[in-house]
Amino acid sequence: MEKKDITPALVARLIQAQFPQWAQLPITAVELNGWDNTTYRLGDELSVRLPSADRYAAAVDKEHRWLPTLARHLPVAIPQPLARGAPSNEFPRPWSVYRWLPGSLATVERIANLTQFASALAAFLAAVQDIDGRDGPPAGQHNFFRGGSLATYDAQTHRAIVALADELDGTAARDVWDAALASTWNRSPVWVHGDVSPTNLLVVDGRLSAVIDFGTSAIGDPACDLVIAWTFFAGADRAAFRAGLPLDPPTWARARGWALWKALLTRVEARRSDNSQAQDRTLQSRFGWRRSSREVIDELIDDHG
Repeated sequence: MEKKDITPALVARLIQAQFPQWAQLPITAVELNGWDNTTYRLGDELSVRLPSADRYAAAVDKEHRWLPTLARHLPVAIPQPLARGAPSNEFPRPWSVYRWLPGSLATVERIANLTQFASALAAFLAAVQDIDGRDGPPAGQHNFFRGGSLATYDAQTHRAIVALADELDGTAARDVWDAALASTWNRSPVWVHGDVSPTNLLVVDGRLSAVIDFGTSAIGDPACDLVIAWTFFAGADRAAFRAGLPLDPPTWARARGWALWKALLTRVEARRSDNSQAQDRTLQSRFGWRRSSREVIDELIDDHG
């Protein structure tokens, strides 16, 4: 079943069949649907979240197992799973009903003070990293290796640099990537969110109120959670974000590698379109980035230099 087939009518039938106590509640669209999952609001207090492809289904059990534990240690709200839907003839994957979290997706216009927001997000991530991760799920295929070794994406990154050779300094890009690969996380693995992007951050009254979508969470290297330093923050905001996280320079070098990998792949995807600039803007909007993939690449090279 493809993402386009996950319609309100399908969700209504699933709710009726498995959770009839909520069958009378209206099903409405959310502000921005994610890629890995399709989400609908269920009444005023609930939401329904369904994996959009088989490769995302493993996150369901993981979130039901770990989100209640993580929530007890964090300074802002995270999703609260209430019920697990079973696979059926109508929908072949597990799915979830969650408590609805109020708030709007983070944008510059909605944030009262971007530097304070950056500090609040850093405090959240520091709290995530402080949670005991001894029994947590190690980074791997289930979360696309977020928190794992960047070497997983080495060949893919080099192919992207070659594909973009006509528009960027390939040597400088490889320098950023090689610096990222030069170190590893040698401490005990810590919890990572795995996809810290503005579209997974909620604001209320201009302040960070919740962090959503823990489908790519795991225990491992926290560098993957720092990409937002270049895709959304800049100047004083980036400095505040970095100051709030007690991480060494090699970890920030690996973070640049994660950001470079993501920006390179995004730029390659945009160039496949007949109108690469328009497609880049579409992808930028999907991720909630403040700048285009090419601008992110240039910033990473400048920051490394």
